[in-house]
Amino acid sequence: MTLSDRLTPRGVTTRLVHGSLGAGEGDMRYLLPAASDAEWLPALRREVSPLDDLSALRRVSQILRDFRPDIVHTHMAKAGAIGRVAAARYNRSRAPGARARVVHTYHGHVLEGYFGPAKTALFVGIERLLARSTDALVAVSPAIRDELVRDHRIGVPAQYRVVPLGFDLSALAAIDDRARASARDRLAIPATAHVVSTVGRLTAIKQHQLFLETARLVANTDPAALFLIAGDGELRAALEQTARDFGLVDRVRFLGWRRDLETIYGATDVFLLTSRNEGTPVALIESLAAGVPGVSTDIGGVRDVLKDDLGAVAPFGHAEALAAAVAQFLGDAALRRAAGDRGRASVVARYGIDRLVDDMHTLYRELLG
Repeated sequence: MTLSDRLTPRGVTTRLVHGSLGAGEGDMRYLLPAASDAEWLPALRREVSPLDDLSALRRVSQILRDFRPDIVHTHMAKAGAIGRVAAARYNRSRAPGARARVVHTYHGHVLEGYFGPAKTALFVGIERLLARSTDALVAVSPAIRDELVRDHRIGVPAQYRVVPLGFDLSALAAIDDRARASARDRLAIPATAHVVSTVGRLTAIKQHQLFLETARLVANTDPAALFLIAGDGELRAALEQTARDFGLVDRVRFLGWRRDLETIYGATDVFLLTSRNEGTPVALIESLAAGVPGVSTDIGGVRDVLKDDLGAVAPFGHAEALAAAVAQFLGDAALRRAAGDRGRASVVARYGIDRLVDDMHTLYRELLG
C-alpha cells in the first residue's frame, strides 16, 4: 500500500510528478501502483541541463495551475528545486488564503562529498534561498536535520520535522529459509557460499571501490566468500577493472539494475554499505527487513538504523575494520541469525508504511490548520 493509497480514503486527492533517477533508470512508473495519478517528465533528470530544467519547470507550473493543490511536497535535490520554484510562482498568482503549503523532504543532501567547494557553496546558497519559501522542511533523520541547520544554515529549526522513511516491507519480512534457498538457486549460488552484497548506484558517493577493497580482504581469509553488486552507473567499467586487478573476477558478480530485490537480499548473508554520505540508508533498511545483518561505514543516518546491535559500523575508508566486521558475521551463523531477527523486528516497526502515513498525515493537517 502506498502513501497515495492510504491518504485517499481520508479525503485527499494526490498527483505524483516524477522524473528519472539517473542514467539507465528511465521511467520509474513500474514502482507505482497502476491506479496512481502520476506523470513522468522525461526532462526532469538528475543531471543539470538548462533547457530540460526549464521545460520541466514549465510543465510542473502548468500542473500546479490545473490541479490547484493545497500542499506541494517535493523530494530530492533537482526535483525539489524545480518543484519549489514552480510552487513559489504558483503562490504568487493566488490570494494569500489560497496559497499552497510547501513541504520539502531531505532524504540526505548533496552538500558534502559530491562536488567541489565552489559548486557546493552554490548549492548551499540555493537551498537557503528555497528554504525561505518552504513551510516545512522534513529530514529523514536527526543527523540530517542537525547537519542542515548547524553546518549549512539552511532554514531555521522551527521549520524542521524529523520523519523517518517508511516502506512496504512485507515482501522482505516474509523471506524465510525456503525463500533463501530458492533465491540462491535463481542466482546459481551454492548453498555453502558466504554471500556479501550491496545495492546502489555505481557512482562515486557510494564508494564501491571501498566495497571491493573490503571484499579482497575478506576473500583472502574466506574461500567461500562471494560478493554481489546490484546496481549500475557511470563507474561500472572502472569497478569491473578494479575487480580484475584485485584478482576477484570469480568472486564478484556485477548484477546491474534488478527489480527482484527479494532475490538479492534472500541470497545474502551480510549486507555491506560503503557510502561516503547517506541520509537514511534505504538498502540497509531493506536488508534488515529481510533478516540480513548490516555492516556499514559510520556516516549520516546509519547509526539511526543500525542501533541496538543490529549490525556493525566502521570508520569511513577503513577497509580493515569493515572486513573484520563482515568476517565475524560470516564466521558465526548463530550471530547472523540473531542480528537478522532483531533487525527485522526493529525496522519493520520503525520504518513501516503505516507509521510514515500517520506522520505525514499529522504534518499535513498541521500545515492546513
